[in-house]
Amino acid sequence: MTSSLWDIKDYSDSRAVGLQPVHQVSSKFPLHLVVPQGQLQIHTASFRGSFSIVLSEAIRAAGLGSNVLIAQFLKGGVNQGPNQGINLCGGLTWIRPDLPFCLNNKKENTSTQKETDIRKAIGNVWERCKESLSSKAINRLVLDEIGMATSLGYIEKSDLISTLKGRPAETDLILTGPSIPEEVLAMADQVTELR
Repeated sequence: MTSSLWDIKDYSDSRAVGLQPVHQVSSKFPLHLVVPQGQLQIHTASFRGSFSIVLSEAIRAAGLGSNVLIAQFLKGGVNQGPNQGINLCGGLTWIRPDLPFCLNNKKENTSTQKETDIRKAIGNVWERCKESLSSKAINRLVLDEIGMATSLGYIEKSDLISTLKGRPAETDLILTGPSIPEEVLAMADQVTELR
């Protein structure tokens, strides 16, 4: 096989090689961009421990430019609260209730004042999540152990369901942990069950 070099002067007239100027395209059919569609994903198990998979996805999303909020409802012990979250990757905020301890999966007999403090701390985290959703400040919201917080009575199931139904269409919501209500499971786009 042989090849030869052509002299550019041979193509000084662009019409000789079939190149034509492009005329303005008619605007009868304007370009419509696709609107992002968020998903409701659930990662559940009969045990506590599905969070690590979701955490790595959240860090990846934040690293790629998304605004992500992670809310852990039953983890305390770091003197945090909803307005003192940890910021990672520039776009990821991680919040926990302002409690000096973590809660386990069953209600203990606690004093009335301690129970009030727990309800208030978890309620403050939940309100921050709802505000972030309604203001469209985030692209992804991770609600860790929200099912247990609901089954323990710290978050009303009806409030959870109405918040999920009213979320912005473009926002991803990821719920983790055991005890996710059946009504919420039925709403999900994806359910991953760890065994």
